Amino acid sequence: MNESTLSGIETRMEAYFDRLWPICRSILGPGYRQSLDIVSEIMPTERLKFPTGQKVFDWAVPKEWLARDAYLMDPNGRKRADFKRNNLHLVGYSAPFKGRLSLGELRAHLHSLPDLPKAVPYLTSYYKKSWGFCLSHEELLTLPDGEYEVFIDSELKDGHVEIGEAVLPGDTKDEVLFSSYLCHPSLANNELSGPLVLVFLYEKIRSMPRRRFTYRFALMPETIGSLCYLSLRGKHLKKRLAAGFQMTCLGGPSHLIYKKSRQGDSLADRAAAIMLRDQGMHEILDFDPSLGSDEQQYCSPGFDLPVGCLMRTMYGRYAEYHTSLDNKAFMTIASLKRTLEAYENLVHALESNRIWENTAPYGEPQLGKRGLYPTLGSQKTLEESLRGLLWLLNLADSTRDLLAIAERSGHPIKRLAETAERLSAAGLLKERGLMKFAEKKG
Repeated sequence: MNESTLSGIETRMEAYFDRLWPICRSILGPGYRQSLDIVSEIMPTERLKFPTGQKVFDWAVPKEWLARDAYLMDPNGRKRADFKRNNLHLVGYSAPFKGRLSLGELRAHLHSLPDLPKAVPYLTSYYKKSWGFCLSHEELLTLPDGEYEVFIDSELKDGHVEIGEAVLPGDTKDEVLFSSYLCHPSLANNELSGPLVLVFLYEKIRSMPRRRFTYRFALMPETIGSLCYLSLRGKHLKKRLAAGFQMTCLGGPSHLIYKKSRQGDSLADRAAAIMLRDQGMHEILDFDPSLGSDEQQYCSPGFDLPVGCLMRTMYGRYAEYHTSLDNKAFMTIASLKRTLEAYENLVHALESNRIWENTAPYGEPQLGKRGLYPTLGSQKTLEESLRGLLWLLNLADSTRDLLAIAERSGHPIKRLAETAERLSAAGLLKERGLMKFAEKKG
């Protein structure tokens, strides 16, 4: 992308994307740690470590994987499926192997996508010792018969799951969690979009002059990372978490999609629904335990945390998913910026969600003498402003939060929040605190 067409934040996002893209990441290993070090330049993190063999619920932390080189040498001396050209060519967590095999023997270790012939698939074998190569179906069809040299220089050894965590304290101990994963090699929308939006969102929230909530950010390897994280933080989150969001698939060309938490009506679900309604085209999906990312672990029945998933181009819904075609041409930096703005609006909805009480509930208060009757703007703007103000006065009876008022009235929550501040300054509204997000547990 031409840098002259990018905003400042887009230029920075692209620079970090370009640094992260070539790194061979996996759930444990030096590529993951290098990537975490890079994004920690924006969001300094505390490192939480869980060693190989540690039991976490029904799982155990696997060995660490390091891949240095891998390729096939065909009978004509041509190098195929070269790991150094594209790290997706090597099946993730492939065990070391050196030998000579016929094409017939080799085929059991080769993977392609006949329906997407130009794409190199992304495959892994984390928990079963194996090895293999991925290549485009077009290339697979060109492999000549004969004997192949197979070379995989990799290593499996004891290591640790590493999680990067950052916390921004607020006025209350009630928390909002933003979580993403950083463990896939050379995938754009399904990998780098999540961590990039998360760390730049951290930067935005850090600069807020006041935070009502405490904000917790976590970067981890998918599945095993969230299980490790919950083994350490699960009890705390059950007690303190007001809302949480899994951040993945944020840079594709689609409209925004929100997948609800298991609870279905949590603060996260309500805030996302209002934010999306106010911003335009969107889609809201019910919770589905059969398909998802780390929200599946956060929403497992033993935890049942209020964690939803706000996406732009959802996993499993686009042909390029888990292939070499999920690249920078598919995921745009401009889309990342738009998604970052949506998350900022989501934070605003959460921060402004207070409970208000009308101090003059008997009849309609006189607005003119308080300078509250709108007089400037187009007729349509004046009518909308006045209607929003009257809805707010009518529903602010200390039994509803601002999200409920926005939902009932149909007025944008940002405008209602601004109106509430004006009414409060005029003495017509009294703040009754933050919403009751959930029964405290533990």
